[in-house]
Amino acid sequence: MQKSECHRGVQLRNRETDNCDQRTSSSAQIKHRTTVQQRKSSSSTSSPESARKLHPRPSDKLNPKTINPFGEQSRAPSAFAAIYSKGGVPCRLVHGSVKHRLQWECPPEKLPFDPLLITLAEGLRETKHPYTFVSKEGFRELLLVTGALEKAVPLLPRLIPVLKEALVHLDDEVFERGLNALVQLSVVVGPALNDHLKHLLTSLSRRLRDKKFKEPITTALQKLEQHGGSGSLIIIKSKIPTYCSIYC
Repeated sequence: MQKSECHRGVQLRNRETDNCDQRTSSSAQIKHRTTVQQRKSSSSTSSPESARKLHPRPSDKLNPKTINPFGEQSRAPSAFAAIYSKGGVPCRLVHGSVKHRLQWECPPEKLPFDPLLITLAEGLRETKHPYTFVSKEGFRELLLVTGALEKAVPLLPRLIPVLKEALVHLDDEVFERGLNALVQLSVVVGPALNDHLKHLLTSLSRRLRDKKFKEPITTALQKLEQHGGSGSLIIIKSKIPTYCSIYC
């Protein structure tokens, strides 16, 4: 009887020992798996490829293999940007230590205004460098050449709608570039602009409600009157009754 009970006790202790060994083995396996997974995770996040995804290098923007097809840089370029990149605008931006300037491929006075002047006017709606500078400075310099009057007047029916798009643009800087271009054009073509003023004055009237544009718009209207003569004053007053003539 005592031998049987002793034998049973030994068997129970052996089973407990086996269960303990199994639990220890299972625990060791789990720890091993966890350690392996952590190493893989650490290896993947510290790899150059993962680091590149988390912190892209500036040069990746120029590498077609790293471009996100749904990212901002993959969007189709604007019409002006596309023309400029293909050499359709015969000038390039030269970066200076103090200010930038344009370098023309040939003297601007030798260039045809059609369609270059209209293309530059379309570029006034750009919001990215260097297109903003190239368009506004190119437009200004082209109107300074000898014979600009004869070249610009025939283009007014096509040029005015393009300037109007800049004047109704929501971006303040685009509007300012359009306003400056309008004044530059009036200096060159004078009264020839009067027939087209009514298409532009509505947007100027709306912007006058913004205090920060009251002074530049008023100055622009005075320039339009100065170069457009008495006929321009009648048109301006019909659209902006609060305008006071420079001759008052």
